[in-house]
This record gives sequence, structure tokens and C-alpha cells, in this order.
Amino acid sequence: MWPLLKAGGGSGTERDVAVVASLSARVGSIGDNRLGGWHSYRSSKAALNQLTKTVSVEFGRKKDPVICILLHPGTVDTDLSRPFQRNVPEGKLFTKEFSVQKLLNIINNVKSHDNGKFFAWDGQEIPW
Repeated sequence: MWPLLKAGGGSGTERDVAVVASLSARVGSIGDNRLGGWHSYRSSKAALNQLTKTVSVEFGRKKDPVICILLHPGTVDTDLSRPFQRNVPEGKLFTKEFSVQKLLNIINNVKSHDNGKFFAWDGQEIPW
């Protein structure tokens, strides 16, 4: 996969860089943690966040045409979120289609200076 990533956006695309977008969660943010709990889940997301940030630094240092970003899809109406949905504020439980469209919009609009950033579904940057 490395040669394909280094080739950037490739022919037939409108971009000159490849985008590696990983799904994370806001609960993996150390700087945004105000509630505690969910130790294993938070730890696994924090590890993904660190790995993505580290790889983004390497791509930037090597000047490879790759942007690595993390995406938080919001709370999506799925079997995984169902046990926690009673605590979701009105208007903040998203359909899969809504969340995917929001994330694709972010992916389609990232620029080289966004390499290594963590974005929420609404395009807001999430602190590490």
C-alpha cells in the first residue's frame, strides 16, 4: 500500500495527495476528557490517535504526498451506541447517512496543513 499512498491522489482524482482517514472518537482525546470512565475504550482510541499523529509527522518529514487525519463521527444510531442513547442530547443522535456525508465532506476538503489533525463530524478540530 505504501507505493500507492506515496503516489498521492493518483490519476482520475482531483487531489494531488492521498488521504488516510481513521475513525476515532472524542473520548480518545486526553485534552477533552472531562468525565473519566470508559478506560479501555478511551485507551484504545488514544492509542489510535497517537499512532495516526506519529505517522502524520513521518509523512510530513519525508514530504510524502499523504494527509493523515482522525475523524469523530458523532453519536451514530447503531447497535454499539444503543445502550448509551438515552444520554444523547436532542439533535445529536445521527443517522449513518448523515454522519458519513459529514465525514466525506471533511475528507474531501482537507489540505496539507491539516495533516495530523483530529476533526469532529462538524469540521471542528478536537484537542489532543
